[in-house]
Amino acid sequence: MAESNSSIYGALIANGLIAITKFAAAFFSGSSAMLSEGIHSLVDTSNELLLLLGIKRSKRPPDKKHPFGYGPELYFWSLIVAVLVFGLGGGMSIYEGITHIGNPKPITDPFWGYLVLGSAFIFETISIIISVKGFLKHSHHEGNLFQKLRASKDPGFFLVIYEDAADIIGLIIAFAGIVLSTWLGNPLIDGIASILIGIVLTIIAILMIIETHNLLIGESAGKELVASTEKLIQQDDDVFQVQTPLTMQLSPDEVLLALNLQFKKNLSGAQIVSSIARLEKKIKEKFPQVKQIYIEAANLSK
Repeated sequence: MAESNSSIYGALIANGLIAITKFAAAFFSGSSAMLSEGIHSLVDTSNELLLLLGIKRSKRPPDKKHPFGYGPELYFWSLIVAVLVFGLGGGMSIYEGITHIGNPKPITDPFWGYLVLGSAFIFETISIIISVKGFLKHSHHEGNLFQKLRASKDPGFFLVIYEDAADIIGLIIAFAGIVLSTWLGNPLIDGIASILIGIVLTIIAILMIIETHNLLIGESAGKELVASTEKLIQQDDDVFQVQTPLTMQLSPDEVLLALNLQFKKNLSGAQIVSSIARLEKKIKEKFPQVKQIYIEAANLSK
């Protein structure tokens, strides 16, 4: 999780500075799309703070009330982040766009808008490149980037990348809105750009909500881990049969594993206990994220 923390801190600093400059540019230029982008960056900044809070609280040790620890708390705060992007980011941008269309005001000084949008585009591009490189280095899932993001269990990576992608798309829309509004002398275009930014944020937010919701209600670990664990157990000389392993992702770095095994019928009780200890050691050595293992040994042979 340390690598995802670096991505979050980097995004926090970048979005905080960009939000200030966007609000300043919106004030001087009078652009509705620029104001929407400022709201977007402000929401992103608060989201990074909430992710860091979630990471901190999820690292608390287990206790009697929470015997499996507090790992899922990260997923709770990640869901809050997604809801904020939906409500504050998408909703406010759409509202601002509709308000601007109802009471259109011409952009007075587009220079500041161009300057801020160009700078923000460079910073956001650098940010997403760093985040994606860190994610690809950390990810062991198969498929393209989007498939890897869908399979990821670490909100510190996939939420930041989704936000960065929405930022870049929003910047392009805001830039187009200011250019066309100024060139055609039609302030309504700026309001339409603001609505489009809100729609982009809403779509990204829905995707984020789906991902975090699945993790929060107890999504299984990655299929690669499940398949590799089953194969490892089947290769053990003392195991006669194993049912498909049951897993639950408690946090990005913690998996709960439950196994139902049938050992060979010629093994004694002491040998089965020894085999269980050996299997647990093998699994934890190969998959350090598997912190909790529960094995039910059953004799199902006829």
